[in-house]
Amino acid sequence: MADSELAARIRSALGTIEIPGGGSLADYGGLSEIIVTPSAVAFAISVGKGMEAAFGPARDAAHKIAGEIAEGRKVMVSLTADRAPANSGGGQAPASGRGAPPARERVPGIRHIVAVGSGKGGVGKSTVAANFALAMRKAGLRVGLLDADLYGPSVPRLLGLEGKPAVREDGIFTPHEAHGIKAMSIGAMLEPGQAVVWRGPMATSALRQLLRETDWGELDLLVVDLPPGTGDIHISLLQQVPLSGAVIVSTPQELALIDARKAIDMIKRMQVPVLGIIENMSHFIAPDTGTRYDIFGTGGARQAAADLGVPFLGEIPLVMAIRELSDAGTPVVVSNPEGADAQAFSAIVATILEEAPALRPQ
Repeated sequence: MADSELAARIRSALGTIEIPGGGSLADYGGLSEIIVTPSAVAFAISVGKGMEAAFGPARDAAHKIAGEIAEGRKVMVSLTADRAPANSGGGQAPASGRGAPPARERVPGIRHIVAVGSGKGGVGKSTVAANFALAMRKAGLRVGLLDADLYGPSVPRLLGLEGKPAVREDGIFTPHEAHGIKAMSIGAMLEPGQAVVWRGPMATSALRQLLRETDWGELDLLVVDLPPGTGDIHISLLQQVPLSGAVIVSTPQELALIDARKAIDMIKRMQVPVLGIIENMSHFIAPDTGTRYDIFGTGGARQAAADLGVPFLGEIPLVMAIRELSDAGTPVVVSNPEGADAQAFSAIVATILEEAPALRPQ
């Protein structure tokens, strides 16, 4: 059955679910687009503040009905109160007042979570995140990598993941395993070239379920590869789980550092420790002459770290091997661990573990 046909069947079936105030869920203005991928069905129900409990039974019924139609796909139905729906369809009155934000809740089995972010795209953040996670494993930690860059997931390519993640009978994902770490990415559930076209509430719901409905087992560290910028996904993650820290990736050029400073400001406002800045694509050494070229400038991230009062973690050079091995799914930290490129990542991890001893393996 075509994805569009399956989505239409599910929406039609949701017409049997009554919502608070009258009317059906299928006609409710707060029902999002129903997204169907080869291995998942996802949609969100947006309600007014304070109406979450009242809509809980409708959400549960929607999950059950969609599961019966989804032809074995994992069903993800979120109930969000980020904003009131445009058309209640049943006379729902918006709730007044704003409650306190929910307490951050730990993910069972995971000792620490560290986010890797950047203010700007194109600075090599995902490549750094993958090698950072692998360098942490090399340092003796049990590590997982969550690809939270839902609109541009890169982890499947970077780690050479093949196939879709398995889903247990209880609906929990079994993560991929590659190079000794566990990994989860929505990219593994999509067809090649398929775009994720989700509004903020749907994306944040998907992140929550990838994080909390995956059997991570026992991990010392979960590395989260954030999307560029400072949007809904970042805020959702920073609000819902306690993070042990965040690492910011930037190139030396001022254009990238402008946005990196904004990312650091957001992290500080959310009261998450900034572990430091990594300067990626710091310089290029010509292999034939040994001449150094500062293609994107020099020393920018180090100076920004000093100005902002956060640690400077180190430089990653612009090296063809990092790009080639990343494209091949064999990052330099595992394919050439004794090389200078891999050693740069190992040195960054050593610096972090020295400054944040709580992250060290127990």
